[in-house]
Amino acid sequence: MLELKNINYEIDGKMILENINLRIDDHFVAITGPNGSGKSTLAKIIAGIAIPTSGQILLDGEDITELSITERAKKGISYAFQQPVRFKGLTVKDLMRLSAGKGTSFKELCNILNEVGLNAQDYINRSLDGSLSGGELKRIEIAMIFARSSKLSLFDEPEAGIDLWSFQKLITVFAQMVSKTQGNVVIISHQERILNIADKIIYLKKGKVEKYDTKDIILPTLLESVDSIN
Repeated sequence: MLELKNINYEIDGKMILENINLRIDDHFVAITGPNGSGKSTLAKIIAGIAIPTSGQILLDGEDITELSITERAKKGISYAFQQPVRFKGLTVKDLMRLSAGKGTSFKELCNILNEVGLNAQDYINRSLDGSLSGGELKRIEIAMIFARSSKLSLFDEPEAGIDLWSFQKLITVFAQMVSKTQGNVVIISHQERILNIADKIIYLKKGKVEKYDTKDIILPTLLESVDSIN
């Protein structure tokens, strides 16, 4: 369970996030809102890439406010960037084994790749270089997080930079991941199809939490205005 208490984040005198109070303990939570509302900043603060100006972050009751992204990863928080990182010289197998730990078998790694819609025989020994498309890299990154069995899996706009076909596949992958993972999943997204598979939706506007409730309550109000989710 993740809890944010009175989180503020300020840069050069401008308040990016203001008095954020959230308790995230549902299985799958989506965070949405207009461009510039602070969604990615909030994701980076949860992951440990950015440190709040003030406030407190608790993971299962433990204060992790001052911990780095590496220290938070050890506590069970996984973070997927908008643009997946390419690791020159590593194969998919290398990266997944680093993520999953030495105890994970080759067969288990192949099964995870298959789960995210990538034929393991074709991808397990591929190099993480420019030959992989954005959609392939996104699914490999999801496979890494699958392999980690994280307490909290955080995705920052996973649909960014991929084509429509890859996005449609991505929705299926997320639905499968959410159904099988034991931890909590938090996704930052504008996309209605992603919001529609969430248990709850957090709606940010101008750096503040304007709404936080079940998708059945929040989503219809967002769809009334195209500007609310685009």
